[in-house]
Amino acid sequence: MSNENEILLDKGKEEVPKIKTERKEGEPTPAFKGASWVALLIGVAAYLIGLFNATMQLNEKGYYFAILIFGLYSAVSLQKAVRDKDEGIPVTSIYYGISWIALIVSISLMGIGLYNAESIILSEKGFYAMAFALSLFAAITIQKNIRDTQRARERD
Repeated sequence: MSNENEILLDKGKEEVPKIKTERKEGEPTPAFKGASWVALLIGVAAYLIGLFNATMQLNEKGYYFAILIFGLYSAVSLQKAVRDKDEGIPVTSIYYGISWIALIVSISLMGIGLYNAESIILSEKGFYAMAFALSLFAAITIQKNIRDTQRARERD
């Protein structure tokens, strides 16, 4: 047995300083936070690299870029509104409704745009759709992680 293990087993002599930091109750793990950020970076980077390398016209690239930004914002906004409402924080019904509509519209515009894009082959359409979905999911998860971390620290 190593010396470190012997110290851990012998509780009567002295306290061993903890190497890892303690998480607050309800706070996501650093690994989950990191995975969420990596997912967002991969999703957005893949989407943008795909747009940069695409042979479509600049106005089409602008459309798909705007849809990505609109989708990310609407997803985070909806997550916040749903969470606020669930926690008893006042949310106006108009803001709550607009948040839902904005997310539905962004996803619909992405789907309609990809469906009608004649210059994009089917595998590219799937690539854009999956990068978009990954980015939205990651943005929602990051917002949740930030909120959970903030809430856990406020409890102390």
